[in-house]
Amino acid sequence: MMKLEEYEKVVSTHMVPVSRLQSRFDPQQFCFETTEELEHLPNGMIGQQRAVKAMEFGLSVEQSGYNLFVVGPSGTGRMTHTLDSVTKIAETRTVPNDYCYVFNFENPNQPLVISLPAGMGIEFQRKMEALLINIERDIRSTFSGELFEKKKQAILDTYREKVENLWENVKTYALEKGYYLERTPAGVNTFPLLDGKPIDREEFGLLPEDVREAFNQKEKQVGEKVRDTFYQMRKIDEQLTKSIDQFMRQSAADAIGDLFKPFREYYQDFPKVISYLEALFHDVVVHFSLFLAENEGQSNNIISALAGSKEQQLYRYTVNLFVNHKNLRGAPVIYETNPTYHNLFGKVEYRGSLGSWVTDFTHIKPGVLHLANGGYLILQATELLQEPYVWTQLKRSLQTRKIQIENLSEERGVFPTSGIKPEPIPLNIKVIIIGSYYLYDLLANFDEDFHKLFKVKVEYDTVMEKNIENSLKMARYIKKYAEMEGLLPFHRRAVAKVIDYSSRLVEDQSKLSTRFQEITKVLVESSYWAQKDEALIVDDDHIDKAISEKVQRSNLIPERYREMIAKGVIMVDTDGYHIGQINGLAVMGTRDSSFGIPTKITAQTFVGKSGIMNIERESSLSGQIHNKGMMILTGFLSGQFAKNRPIPLSASITFEQTYSPIDGDSASSTELYVLLSSLAEVPIYQGIAVTGSVNQWGEIQPIGGVNDKIEGFYHVCKTQELTGKQGVIIPKQNVDNLMLADEVVEAVNNGQFHIWEISHIAEGIEILTGVPAGYIRDENGQYPKETIFAKVEERFTKMFEMMKETNRK
Repeated sequence: MMKLEEYEKVVSTHMVPVSRLQSRFDPQQFCFETTEELEHLPNGMIGQQRAVKAMEFGLSVEQSGYNLFVVGPSGTGRMTHTLDSVTKIAETRTVPNDYCYVFNFENPNQPLVISLPAGMGIEFQRKMEALLINIERDIRSTFSGELFEKKKQAILDTYREKVENLWENVKTYALEKGYYLERTPAGVNTFPLLDGKPIDREEFGLLPEDVREAFNQKEKQVGEKVRDTFYQMRKIDEQLTKSIDQFMRQSAADAIGDLFKPFREYYQDFPKVISYLEALFHDVVVHFSLFLAENEGQSNNIISALAGSKEQQLYRYTVNLFVNHKNLRGAPVIYETNPTYHNLFGKVEYRGSLGSWVTDFTHIKPGVLHLANGGYLILQATELLQEPYVWTQLKRSLQTRKIQIENLSEERGVFPTSGIKPEPIPLNIKVIIIGSYYLYDLLANFDEDFHKLFKVKVEYDTVMEKNIENSLKMARYIKKYAEMEGLLPFHRRAVAKVIDYSSRLVEDQSKLSTRFQEITKVLVESSYWAQKDEALIVDDDHIDKAISEKVQRSNLIPERYREMIAKGVIMVDTDGYHIGQINGLAVMGTRDSSFGIPTKITAQTFVGKSGIMNIERESSLSGQIHNKGMMILTGFLSGQFAKNRPIPLSASITFEQTYSPIDGDSASSTELYVLLSSLAEVPIYQGIAVTGSVNQWGEIQPIGGVNDKIEGFYHVCKTQELTGKQGVIIPKQNVDNLMLADEVVEAVNNGQFHIWEISHIAEGIEILTGVPAGYIRDENGQYPKETIFAKVEERFTKMFEMMKETNRK
């Protein structure tokens, strides 16, 4: 054992000064009294220079493939900054074109798309509506006019005269053959003539047989003549129909021709509109009957009935204004929170008709990809990747630079169905996806097209430098948020407390957190407590109140742990000495908080060849990193004590009273301490807890959660009574991470609790046991006597001799 003076020197050498236990921002560095005196925070991100530059670059590059993937933890302002940046640059861009779908007169199942400058889409739609009204008016006016009726009647009279002449000729021929012809609705009746008078069938039957035979021969000749005449009459009737139809079409063309001239002049710079107008003109001429009253048209036949009602057929002349940017200023910016397939890529709606589903081009509906075309589309990766087929179709659209509207039910239904296939729309868009690191890595590793399409990574950090510049930006942010949410002004002392809390969030004295979502909770709650105190401003005590109340609301589980430790349900000693026992520190987390708890770690060592048995691993409760830490212990012991002979070691290590999986290597130094204690048979003081990982050379490595671990053990010691000798050993590298609560700092300052920093396992074992480590061998290769390492060496020697003796027997 060390002498008291020696031990005190050891512990004081490694003791962390009180000034290093936390970093407090001096409010006197601010030149304002309250945030009301501050200027407004300019637009932009605080402490995210890398992300700001990447965002600016990605939004400015116009070449294909330079879409953006925004990564970073939630609460860093990535969504707000993305929207602000995109909106700002969109205001400087030109408004994209409108798009209209129109009927394809050559192939009705493939509607055509027409692109027009912004605002001209709705103008085109209204002009076409007016044109349709004028077409109907002029066609009806023409077809009801006196001149039209005269010309039509003249055509009818001409063909009627031809028909009458044919009929008179056949009647004359029949009379010459001794027959009289009579036309009836049922057909033509023939009567034989005797002495110039018709006779009936009875009289005909009384005639001599040779006379009847002569009449029969003449009747056949008359019948043939009648059939030939009726054939010619049908041809004349067909010619009449064609002539009338041609006449009516020409009349319709003459009636509406002048209506199209202004359109051709107005849209002369838009060839596709001109082509559509020409096709529409010819279709109206062919289907002129659609614009007449029901009893006026010439197309009321079976084919027209199958084509649908008059109103349904007139839809072919309407314009489906698909995308309208008339009221837009700059490029469109859309943030889609529900990126389903149809919400993104549009759809073709159907309606029920006569027991089946039908549709037409007027039922084509746009998706946000159409509405944001020519601008910017913002999506959340989580929602995007949850929707079937969406990611594949989005890639296809970006690769082909076209948006194709497809109904999934047509291709992926049980029975394939046919429907309309709208013409694709050219795509020129910048897609910004916001997601986590996990999803970014997942897409980058498993989708070979990902980096071709999303070439710009915008990465948001969780920390920024703690300097006066960023601290002042934080103060301005507090002012902005307070005004936006109607909070009280903040005193500079309160702002300094918020800055300290920000450093605590990142566990770094030289950094500030950029997760403003967590900071805003404290702002809102502190303002509440200030208002409850009827204060006019938020001061530092209100910040403290908000933080303590926030902790109080979520510390049910740690309180239950401490209560069980106090009752002895969970066995943790915070005083006294034990061989092969030590208090390790772990961090546990709930949905909204994390806290540190001590865990008793024990070791048993005995003669054997099985090595170190990790009981957690044997019971399948140990993770891979924890297993690695245990193997490092074997490497350290072998390197120190097996230079000249093997070490016949069997040992078991376990975390007592833990029944959930354990991972991480932050307890590896703790496990090494307890092994050395068991091997050297030297007790460890239970009032000191340990955290830190170790390498094969015995060097202590930093860990995470150092503040929670220290505070967790402090509260347990406080519950069981502080002795003035208790404390925590931490890696030296973690000192800069200390942002301990005021209560813990005060206890350390009063000598009730201690924090030690070490860089090697030998330093820690001396603090824990009060026995010199004796880590360095002398010139004879021996450890100094009565030291920890000498005792371990002696123990291994005895084990080796016992194993040799056993092998001889």
